[in-house]
Amino acid sequence: MAHNQEPLDKTPVIKFNGQDFNSLWDRCLSRGLPFEDETFPAETSSIGLKLLQGKNLSSLRWMRPKDILKGISEPHFILEGASRFDIQQGKAGDCWFLATLGSLTQNPQHLQKILMDQSFSHQYAGIFRFRFWQCGQWVEVVVDDRLPVLDKEYLFVHPRNNNQEFWPCLLEKAYAKFHGSYANLHYGFLPDALVDLMGGVVTSIDLHFPSDLVMMVKTAAKAGSLMACATLAKPTGEARRMENGLVSQHAYTVTGAERIQYGRSWEDLIRLWNPWGNTEWRGRWSDGSLEWQKTHDQQKRLLYENKEDGEFWMSCQDFQDNFSCLFVCNQFPVSLNQGNMPHKIWSQMMFKNRATPGNTTEGLPRDTQYIFSVPEGMESNNVIISVNVRLQNLKAKDKFPLSFKVFKVDPQFQPFWKRLPPTFFSQFRNAIEGIVFKTKSNLTKYFSLSTGTYVVVTSAHSEAVEFLLRIFLKMPDGDRNLGSNFSLTAPKASLLENGSQESIFHRYAQQGLNMDATQLQSLLNQEFLKGTPGDTFSLDECRSIVALMDARLGMGGPPLSNKSSS
Repeated sequence: MAHNQEPLDKTPVIKFNGQDFNSLWDRCLSRGLPFEDETFPAETSSIGLKLLQGKNLSSLRWMRPKDILKGISEPHFILEGASRFDIQQGKAGDCWFLATLGSLTQNPQHLQKILMDQSFSHQYAGIFRFRFWQCGQWVEVVVDDRLPVLDKEYLFVHPRNNNQEFWPCLLEKAYAKFHGSYANLHYGFLPDALVDLMGGVVTSIDLHFPSDLVMMVKTAAKAGSLMACATLAKPTGEARRMENGLVSQHAYTVTGAERIQYGRSWEDLIRLWNPWGNTEWRGRWSDGSLEWQKTHDQQKRLLYENKEDGEFWMSCQDFQDNFSCLFVCNQFPVSLNQGNMPHKIWSQMMFKNRATPGNTTEGLPRDTQYIFSVPEGMESNNVIISVNVRLQNLKAKDKFPLSFKVFKVDPQFQPFWKRLPPTFFSQFRNAIEGIVFKTKSNLTKYFSLSTGTYVVVTSAHSEAVEFLLRIFLKMPDGDRNLGSNFSLTAPKASLLENGSQESIFHRYAQQGLNMDATQLQSLLNQEFLKGTPGDTFSLDECRSIVALMDARLGMGGPPLSNKSSS
């Protein structure tokens, strides 16, 4: 695997499938014909057969909103502002995306970046565009406005406000195109949608541990975070409505939290919204419940509305009993247990890479390494490392195409660690374990690291993949600027062309299983190093490495000898 690496700066918006919105729009206006997207055609292939099983395909039509509402009313892109109540889930199991979208409507400034200024009235050409975040860049996806209608009903997201408001339908279509088809939206991961719509990092809150949920939700909302959650899965693995009104294995938007007075005590409540646009919780604090009837808290008038719109309150205890986890997404990790704004305590390193297939004889990958330092006084839940991969490289059944390990750099190695190959760390040191969180397109690990210098070694597997590596460091209050303190080293092609690490070791060891400093110097300088002339390992440095490995490894790894022929 070969890597081309670059620090991430502000980059232009990427045109999905190479389609330029303005050029296509101008062409349609000049011809007087509405746009028809050949890259996402009005055919069953854009839907996916698994969503059409048992359907009467002879009645399937692709229709534009102007034709659907002809003689009834005029379509609108947005009518009286964008709201979560504009969304009603259709036949696709994409609650994970729609619950995220419902949360995004509570952040109008960020929602505007995705929706932009569009309409059905001003220079209408049947073409719309939306933006999604991927691998450190915003990707603009162009779609036409033909929507699949089956037996005169919308197959997917239904427009609300008397069937006049279409931004959710068109945004869902763009996201389906982004993923390849509507069928590819059928079941997914909430964190993937959160990252696609926010471009941030996801924090997963375990609901089985006692915590102040009201304070957490308020802190996250104040920071402009997206918040969503999911109910527990049933043994059948299918989403279904339960007796308590909740839907199993289903995603919900978290829309608020409050502590209100109830009788002589206080009750912690959380508010959720169901992307179905109906079907609500039936337990304590649900719409019309005795708890709302009996409470006299002054906030009741502002909080409570008995309406079948998919939104409801429930106690935090019931929430913890019925939901598996709470996901919070922000540009930086949010310290929910401290009430601090996220950008005040975290710094970020961000690097974009592309791994391409190479000779992987005997499983030897080409690795890339990144160095970072943990400051003093920040040794609890202080490092988050996240890898985001490009969706177009993935298939539903694929395993995550990358892995990474974290190693601490021994202070005695620091005079020359920048020139050590990544395989040096993988071969001789135990990786530091973190809490792993993995979805289809994101791999995140959470660490509590002591003060010191660390190396992240990434390993690509078998397929070409573009990825983004982000390292988030909790910083002292007076030190929030993080420089580009990293090192990137790739082995020479000869290392991969000529066999495994073991065969190369034997070629340079020459005498059984021992290697002295001179032989190690030849191996490192000839097989690993690439760069400016003279940037090589000295014999003294190799003696130091041999001495350290002999002292620390004992029986682990290929043996080294501190003998020298000089």
